[in-house]
Amino acid sequence: MAGGMIIETGGRQYPGKFTFHVFVTCIIAGFGGLIFGYDLGISGGVTSMDIFLKKFFPEVYKRESSVKPSDDQYCSFNDQTMTLFTSCLYIAALISAIFSSVITRALGRKTTMVAGGLLFAAGAIVNALAQNVAMLYIGRILLGFGIGCCNQSAPIYISEVAPYKYRGALNVLFQLCITIGILVANIVNYVFAKSIKGDLAWRLSLGGALVPALIITLGALYLPETPNSLLERGHYEKAKKLLKKLRGIDNVDDEFNDIVAAGEASKLVKSPWRNIGKRKYRPHLTFAILIPFFQQFTGMNVIMFYAPVLFKTLGFGAMTALLSTVITGAVNFLSTIVAIVAVDKLGRRFLFLEGAIQMLLSQIGVTIAIALKFGLSGNPGHLSTFYAAGVVVLICVFVAGFAWSWGPLGWLVPSEIMPLEIRSAAQSINCSINMFCTFVIAQIFTLMLCKMKFGLFIFFAFFIFSNLLFIYNRFPETKGIPIEEMQIVWKEHKHWRKYYDEEDEEIKVSAKL
Repeated sequence: MAGGMIIETGGRQYPGKFTFHVFVTCIIAGFGGLIFGYDLGISGGVTSMDIFLKKFFPEVYKRESSVKPSDDQYCSFNDQTMTLFTSCLYIAALISAIFSSVITRALGRKTTMVAGGLLFAAGAIVNALAQNVAMLYIGRILLGFGIGCCNQSAPIYISEVAPYKYRGALNVLFQLCITIGILVANIVNYVFAKSIKGDLAWRLSLGGALVPALIITLGALYLPETPNSLLERGHYEKAKKLLKKLRGIDNVDDEFNDIVAAGEASKLVKSPWRNIGKRKYRPHLTFAILIPFFQQFTGMNVIMFYAPVLFKTLGFGAMTALLSTVITGAVNFLSTIVAIVAVDKLGRRFLFLEGAIQMLLSQIGVTIAIALKFGLSGNPGHLSTFYAAGVVVLICVFVAGFAWSWGPLGWLVPSEIMPLEIRSAAQSINCSINMFCTFVIAQIFTLMLCKMKFGLFIFFAFFIFSNLLFIYNRFPETKGIPIEEMQIVWKEHKHWRKYYDEEDEEIKVSAKL
């Protein structure tokens, strides 16, 4: 697609079946999203528990518990020390994503996922046993190292194993596991806060991260390496044997030869980090940076890890706030299933655009609802059940729009468009930008809410409108294109083809000489 036009591509059609082996391996790799999702869901719920705040952030507890209806609700949770508990994880994940690209290329995707699971398990244990704020931060940093490894390697693994016709749906399994992790964490927070008294409630919530950590660690040990990774490291016979097993047929020559060609090109690239800056990779670098940036600046993660705080700020009771997050978590999970069904039928571009429009409209609705009730004073007065339910509905509409568009596509598209020779570095950039933006939003959200009031939601609406324009003008449809044939979509796009035209001219000149 170029602008609003649809371009029919001429990608190679590989034979093969949708095998049970592919399905199982992609599900297990998708479990890498469980740890990210559990963390997104658990941190906000824990920081809304009074017993947790009283122990680690007494100043926040004192201010939040003494807020009167006439006070400015926007600022009741504004504390940078507390938000650092949530956000420090994402700086660790950023660093981990950069270094894990070396492991992914040298030792394989599977090894990186196992390392991620073990690091996340260590972080869960430290957090569950935390006696002071320093232990909380150390545990969060270990969790971040684990998330960085899995977020860098799991989407690549799925894209390389999946048949091209089903790559979109199978890759969305990673996002589906994120939403499962979020929903489970929301339920865990609600159940433990309601039924368990004292420190054990938050310790069980944080320690529960050990379960998804063990799932991805033990699951990844079962996985084979991808054919692409095996070829990248010179194991030709193993790669062809595995590809036959994955595709369920013996005639895999066309696909295997294309992977071999990509692997040979990859070996010529000594430093993916240096090569990704070359002109011919400009389209790939642009999307590796802007897709995660726009994904995070939709404001979705504000809702995911600060939902209980946000709902309490809006006047909900503590348990009602936690229950509301369970509702939004369920909507997130169910809407991601829609993406699995639709992504390879309707295409990436349609879902990107539809999701952005839906999020934009709901963000405007939330802004109006909060502005009318809270104004600039932050004093809502009496918040009726009907009005509170209306806010929850608007937020659920927003969550649904994200869950079947920018949520899964933010991981799918960067992993499927990158040539093998820069794939590990490009995915690290994608993951690092994602984690950095998540860190920024997590760290300054409560401050922005305090200073910008309802204008915060206008801020996010502006970025949603920007990503809508960006996708409409710059993103070509990648549905149904084999991963090793992806250069076709760039060569046929009216904006990106100029980078290939100049390269083709250089090749012709070199051939004549």
